[in-house]
Amino acid sequence: MALDACGITGIDHTLLGVRDLEAARRSWQRLGFSVTPRGRHIGWGTGNYCVMLEEGYVELLGIIDPAQFTNNLDKLLETREGLLGLAFATNDANACRDALAAAGLNPDGPKQLKRDLELPTGTVTPEFRLVFLPPEATPAVSCFIVHHLSPELIRRPDWLAHANGALRLISVTIACAAPVDAAMAYLPIFGPEHIKVADGFTSVACGNGALRFVTSDALREFYPGALPAQLPELPFVAAMKILVADKARCLAHLAAQGIAYQMTKQGCLVPAAEANGAVLEFVAG
Repeated sequence: MALDACGITGIDHTLLGVRDLEAARRSWQRLGFSVTPRGRHIGWGTGNYCVMLEEGYVELLGIIDPAQFTNNLDKLLETREGLLGLAFATNDANACRDALAAAGLNPDGPKQLKRDLELPTGTVTPEFRLVFLPPEATPAVSCFIVHHLSPELIRRPDWLAHANGALRLISVTIACAAPVDAAMAYLPIFGPEHIKVADGFTSVACGNGALRFVTSDALREFYPGALPAQLPELPFVAAMKILVADKARCLAHLAAQGIAYQMTKQGCLVPAAEANGAVLEFVAG
């Protein structure tokens, strides 16, 4: 099924599990990101801060009330912080569900989700419709599909301006035992023309953004010195690549904040220890 037929427009956001939401907010502000006010999922025990980019965003996800439903976030945080999955974007949840069902992928939903967003002027309630796929349809990474019903509430111009010059989410890197097999499983969703086998990794173009599947050995080659000493059990989401407006501006901000980084040809790597378990690769266009 071709990309335009399934109704997925790209990667909407990544989800980063953190043990202390307030500490994570401060860490990401130090990294040079503007962070939204806190949100809380209605009926769940989780809350978030978001780093909104011009394309894509990062959701810092933590537990506010452990007595309520946490969607297994508690299990991740027992062992580590880090990227726990991602959401694809669609402009029509019903059409997307129907197209995925026609491809034999057994989607579930759409289901409604709301969260309270605590603005200084008062709380507002963004709403979403979610479509879920069985784990075998998206191997190596936990995924769902989101349709924003009130995007104007979470995409405000001042939230898109970042001191490090961040513009958009380019790709997400997933470590797994069999990268080619994992990527090929996405054929029914994105079509063969969007899958590329390259040196050391296999990529899936998702519209806005891409998935990169790599072995643990290749992961160490791509991100030398930026990974935890002990890698999590495979598979796991390891890194995000983010486009910045100006390489020098990004490096100057990181240096001013005393943040460790490693130079690359196009930008730099920020180690997982500086970003709640996720390696950040900043690149300039």
